[in-house]
Amino acid sequence: MSKLPVVSGQDVIKALAKIGYEFDHQRGSHIVLRQAFAPFRRVTVPNHKEIAKGTLRSIIREAGLTVDEFVDLL
Repeated sequence: MSKLPVVSGQDVIKALAKIGYEFDHQRGSHIVLRQAFAPFRRVTVPNHKEIAKGTLRSIIREAGLTVDEFVDLL
């Protein structure tokens, strides 16, 4: 398993956009992305300069990816 990178919220959004996630809505500093095709997953990404390791791992899991697949998207 690869080590988690240090990324910002915008980096996560750009990476998830490559696999079909689109902006759904925003509330405060949290941006909700929705998958454009089935299974229509929703992922909430905090728009911060640095995403905490646990939060990033949770986002990756909710998106249905492995850490290695996510790193490849960056």
